[in-house]
Amino acid sequence: MIRMYHYATVSKALDQLNEKGFTYDFNLNEDVIKKNPEKFEIVHVYRYEGNSDPGDEAVVYGIKSTSGKKGVYVAGFSANSDSETAKILSDLSIKGR
Repeated sequence: MIRMYHYATVSKALDQLNEKGFTYDFNLNEDVIKKNPEKFEIVHVYRYEGNSDPGDEAVVYGIKSTSGKKGVYVAGFSANSDSETAKILSDLSIKGR
């Protein structure tokens, strides 16, 4: 089950996930998600929405692998976000609902 929370800032969301043991940075190693998306589960989704600038929107994923590794991935949430990994995670998020 995916849990979605809303926090004022991305850093607050990252702090909360860190406290829950999500310490691995998947942004630095996103190829592991691209190559084997079936080995990952999205456990938490945190959204950050800018008040005045849609370009400030972001989503923070709390991700758990089948091997037990827990980490985070931060992606732009706007329509012009084109990260392949972000699209894979979005698909995982939608399928998991």
